[in-house]
Amino acid sequence: MEIIVLGSGTSHGVPMIACECAVCHSLDPRDQRTRASVHVVMNGLRIQIDATPEFRVQALRESIPAIDLFILTHGHADHILGMDDLRRYCELRPDGTLPVYCTEEGEGRVRDIYPYALVPRGEQPDGYARFDLRRLPARLELPQGVIESTLLPHGRVETLGLVFTEAGTGRRFAYYTDCKTVPPAARDLARKVDLLLLDGLRPSPHPTHLSIPEALAVVTDLAPQRTFITHLNHAVAHCDEQLYLNNEAHFAYDGLKIVL
Repeated sequence: MEIIVLGSGTSHGVPMIACECAVCHSLDPRDQRTRASVHVVMNGLRIQIDATPEFRVQALRESIPAIDLFILTHGHADHILGMDDLRRYCELRPDGTLPVYCTEEGEGRVRDIYPYALVPRGEQPDGYARFDLRRLPARLELPQGVIESTLLPHGRVETLGLVFTEAGTGRRFAYYTDCKTVPPAARDLARKVDLLLLDGLRPSPHPTHLSIPEALAVVTDLAPQRTFITHLNHAVAHCDEQLYLNNEAHFAYDGLKIVL
């Protein structure tokens, strides 16, 4: 299984507009954080998680050749507003339609923002995205592996937490972005995974996101083999990783690739 971090930043991105802080002016490319998104390759199956406003740039940067299915974790702007750029991946599919898995909240947001992408084939001109909306079940079994999902609290909405288990290798990857807590059911699902990519916005508390100390407490409980903290804002520089993480985890960065 291969995991590609397309974006590791919070909703503002880093650098943030009109900010003069040291991180926003850092020359370290790992401090250049586009909005959070991940691409997973599981036994050849290409799974795209979320589409940020920078999705086109991210996909070009990482040379993503195809997408077999798309998962929307939730309908906030920084995770959904790049979905129109999925049109090219729709064109590359034999039926011109991309399966899109989401929650009820996510489906409502897609219908509000992209009604033109839900028109049946033959009833719209070429050149438009075309989505086949589906609710993501708690367990989606595919020839390439299993995708399990759980709900994570994130303010007024719930985010899909995702755990991938690759067929054959048994490798497990958990992606828990945009959450204030990790409930017991979600912890049980991700316990002792090979890789955990976890929300950790900043050192100080936030009403809808895990702080870095809160994220590390989750890591201690789940005991994954490796952990990366994502959805970072401009309060932390990558070079200060050990100051905040004490070898318990690492900061994710745009373009990070992990092979399990």
